[in-house]
Amino acid sequence: MRTTLICAVGRDAEGRALIAALEADGVRIRATRVAGERTGRIGVLVAPGGERSFVADRAAADRLAPDDLRARDFAVDLLHLPAYSLLGAPLGAAGRRSIELARAGGVLVSVDLSSVGPLLAQGRRAALRLVREAAPNVLLATTVEAEALVGDRDVARLTDIAGLVIVKRGRGGASVFGRAGDGPLAFDVATTQLEAADTTGAGDAFDAGFIATWLAAEPAQRLRPAALRRAVLAAHRAATRQLAAQPRELVL
Repeated sequence: MRTTLICAVGRDAEGRALIAALEADGVRIRATRVAGERTGRIGVLVAPGGERSFVADRAAADRLAPDDLRARDFAVDLLHLPAYSLLGAPLGAAGRRSIELARAGGVLVSVDLSSVGPLLAQGRRAALRLVREAAPNVLLATTVEAEALVGDRDVARLTDIAGLVIVKRGRGGASVFGRAGDGPLAFDVATTQLEAADTTGAGDAFDAGFIATWLAAEPAQRLRPAALRRAVLAAHRAATRQLAAQPRELVL
């Protein structure tokens, strides 16, 4: 798929290397280069069993502002945001402005809840309000993230916020919840269980595989169980490829 990343980096070697690496993969970059801030970086701590936690210095990444956005960059089929892009200032304002620009052109919006800690830092009510105001067409989350947002295990209630909800259950596959013309949707999709030494990036790869396959379906078919199952299985394959990939070394 043709993909554009809108972001902010520092005016440094790390920012240039990251942009070059993504452009080499065919991604179009619209980067704001922030003076006086270094490019964001992250430390990944991987526990036995593959689960990981992050130590982040977001730096320039948080400096993307609404004025950095151009309406013509939102002439797309779908805008995808991590919940991180709705938090803080000025990044949160830029994230909300990007949704306004997308909606003005009839563009679909998807949001991934991304991480429980930052999302719930101001409390569950504030997090619910934030996601509800984003009004995504598609909401993606892990089981932990979805249950944390609703406050219990009844994650199907997230369809009050988004028309389509995909709950990623790791080795357990994924669950699909939605609202269709002939009633509510709710079903599980089993996938091949994998042993992973490091799960970093698998959730984002899942999102990409799902979105690409889901958008390829005819609009009238997108809420059909068959189309959704295909999209979840494609997402699993994308996550599997990510799990098998070796980390890329950036040349600075």
